[in-house]
Amino acid sequence: MILPRFPAGAEIRSVDRLIAEVTEEPAGGRLTVGDGRVRDFLIAFSRRLLKPDLARRHPELGSLGFFLRKSELAKAVERLGDGAAGHRRAPRGLVLHFPPANVDTIFVYSWALSALAGNHNIVRVSNRSAGAAQTVLEALNDVLADAHPAIAQTQRMVTYDRDDAITGALMAACDLRVLWGGDQSVNALRRHPIPPLARDLAFPDRSSFAAVSVAGWQTATPARRRAAADGFANDLYWFDQAACSSPRDLFWIGAAPAADAARAEFTELLGEVVGQRGWSVDAAMAVEKYVATYGLAATGAATRVAFAGNAVANVELAGLGEVQREWLGAGTICHVTLGSLAELAPAIQRKDQTLAQFGFTMSELDDFVTTLAGRGIDRIVPFGQALTFAGVWDGFDLLREFTRIITIQD
Repeated sequence: MILPRFPAGAEIRSVDRLIAEVTEEPAGGRLTVGDGRVRDFLIAFSRRLLKPDLARRHPELGSLGFFLRKSELAKAVERLGDGAAGHRRAPRGLVLHFPPANVDTIFVYSWALSALAGNHNIVRVSNRSAGAAQTVLEALNDVLADAHPAIAQTQRMVTYDRDDAITGALMAACDLRVLWGGDQSVNALRRHPIPPLARDLAFPDRSSFAAVSVAGWQTATPARRRAAADGFANDLYWFDQAACSSPRDLFWIGAAPAADAARAEFTELLGEVVGQRGWSVDAAMAVEKYVATYGLAATGAATRVAFAGNAVANVELAGLGEVQREWLGAGTICHVTLGSLAELAPAIQRKDQTLAQFGFTMSELDDFVTTLAGRGIDRIVPFGQALTFAGVWDGFDLLREFTRIITIQD
């Protein structure tokens, strides 16, 4: 059984029928890169997301709304361009999206960019998705009534229980599949064959960190320090610190005595921000955090664990060799002090994705990237932007990935 979520409707009994409907040529002709019909729909959807009622219930949807604004879509298409003379970009065709359940809005970003590239899309929404994901689906259906018929004809978001027959049939018909989730989930989906000309775009397990320049902290104004704590709180608590770009470890870069003082002030500011926002962690989550963090202490990976209520757990790691990449519970920060960013480089792995930073100069960050020499890290962003999706993600320029190049010579 396939349940349509967008456009909402009756159950779809046949996967072949679903594929046939989505791939049929729509009213007004096939979609093209930057198609006006898609742009108009995404702009209307953006306006819906930015309305105060949704912003109050789901603040993270505001970022999605800004991402899909008219000006942002225009810049994305303009940046894509047609490349060199004699090169034209065209849609890939049918794109399948298998987003994760733990970050329940990320599927909209990849779907929107794929649709903007002129593709027909089928998104499998997890039946475990709720909250913001359900709100997104409702908003999409709300604005569909005024959209061009081509949108409903070429775009589908569906839910079905795990069913290898359905998944296999979908993948046998696709031109590109976008796989999000843990390594195990991605590998399981990859067992299904795709056509010889089809491609994979995979976003498996990733881990992310944060770093503070002690010198930068010392020279920052009190307002900037508070803003840093406020931004870090967003990075830490949205999606319960379970997103691939949520920081797990916080590196203090500078001399130890000064780093201790900066960390103490930062910890106090973070506690104030969390208290003011009314963020809390339920008892079950708190127990999980106690088990995980004191487990680190029992093995010698951590030298100190301190809880500020249930919301924040500060863990002092024994050293750089104990960096934590696994989820330890929402609001858990593992601290390490280092003399320089260069000391961090050898510990970076290919799976490491985002470094959220405060207080470093562009020159320092550029030197760090040079030192990394491709070991890992795909993005370096200021505190507060770790979870902000961008058109370039995990090192892929998504809009380009969602298109192909046609060469024309006279």
